[in-house]
Amino acid sequence: MRVLGIDPGLAVTGWGLIETEDNRLKYIADGCIRSNQKADLADRLADLYDGIAGIIETHRPEEVAVEETFVNTNARSTLKLGQARGVVLLAPAKAGLTVAEYPPNLVKKSVVGAGHAAKQQIQAMVQVLLPGCAIETADAADALAVAICHAHHRESGARIAEMEAVR
Repeated sequence: MRVLGIDPGLAVTGWGLIETEDNRLKYIADGCIRSNQKADLADRLADLYDGIAGIIETHRPEEVAVEETFVNTNARSTLKLGQARGVVLLAPAKAGLTVAEYPPNLVKKSVVGAGHAAKQQIQAMVQVLLPGCAIETADAADALAVAICHAHHRESGARIAEMEAVR
């Protein structure tokens, strides 16, 4: 099964694609969608939608996993991130794909073993779990971590209980 992991952001949205078979993981691709910070918000959101739709069309994932957002102290930033996250959820839903959401602490715990792991730890463990991947950005590493988390939890009946326990 092909799983697309997405780490949403308005300025930079990371994405990572893996294949899973039983308990084996295989790296396929990763990257980032960057928006022009000088463009209007509506244009940036449209570019984000087009980017995600293009990745879906090119790589044909079967399921999508998206990292949930945490609340910032800056309400304006949180609102913009929420709008970007809405677009990230919309694009795969419009393509008829199943979309799962995971809190950041569960993603970190699934990949590193600790719910409060640093970005460097996540990137290092993703490279261990997915031999052959050459991740260039923390956003892409986070997206691959979301895909790995989904691969570990998608069929588990305990997934909801785990997610609630991590919160």
